[in-house]
Amino acid sequence: MNVDDRAVDAIVSGPETGLPLVFHHGTPMANVQFGPFVEAATERGLRTITYSRPGYGASGRDAGRTVADAARDTAAILDALGSHRCVTLGWSGGGPHALACAALLPDRVAACATIAGVGAFDVDDLDFLAGMGEANVEEFGYAIAGDDEGLTRFLEAYVEETRVTTPEGVIESLRSLLPPIDVEALRDELGWFFVASDEEAFRSGIWGWFDDDQAFVRPWGFDLSSMRVPVTIWQGEQDLMVPIAHGRWLTSRIPGAQAELRAADGHISLAVGRFGDILDGLVAQAGP
Repeated sequence: MNVDDRAVDAIVSGPETGLPLVFHHGTPMANVQFGPFVEAATERGLRTITYSRPGYGASGRDAGRTVADAARDTAAILDALGSHRCVTLGWSGGGPHALACAALLPDRVAACATIAGVGAFDVDDLDFLAGMGEANVEEFGYAIAGDDEGLTRFLEAYVEETRVTTPEGVIESLRSLLPPIDVEALRDELGWFFVASDEEAFRSGIWGWFDDDQAFVRPWGFDLSSMRVPVTIWQGEQDLMVPIAHGRWLTSRIPGAQAELRAADGHISLAVGRFGDILDGLVAQAGP
């Protein structure tokens, strides 16, 4: 489909009459669905909608986009499907984009959850980089400094040097960001999902990733304190990609937000191990 003359690549799975679940992928990822996630949603009567953010996969780039722009694309996808109401979920870099939908589409989003979602950068009460693994500190350092050339070199080098074809390759490429529990979670089926997602994410270059990083460290374009949609923040204490402080900060800023902070989980194990619970919470909050 097209939005403002841009191609937007979306996939829809599950019951046609089900309540739409708009899933916002991580950074960097793309529109590749993970079978067990879709199956869990289908079991709960949810219709899974995934899409590649601009610049990823087959979705056209929208240079200079903000986090808030995800609400525009989500609304267009829902309109194309003839759906008014949905629940939304964002994993990692998808977290802020899910929150944007909840904030800016309150008449359409019945409930929202984030899994290991990143917090805002330019705030006094969150040290954005504290606790992140080495690779993330270097990556975001370029974005924070406004060093576009440095960020481009870093991302292009990562893509070139870490082209992965096996789960073990994924683990090795992310080594500085993975606690032991996430290493184990990435073996076998989930690792193959990451291989496929990487391949799709970078089919047109690094620009979706580049624009995500830029958007995270700039104003998001909406006010968390004005949100009235039910929101649940899921975060793991072992997370080296998005430390648990981000989850605590988001919970403190969103009125009525429910915190699910898990001491034993990391960035990846949280999503895989708790996905059913996360969906159950969304369904309960959405109501009839």
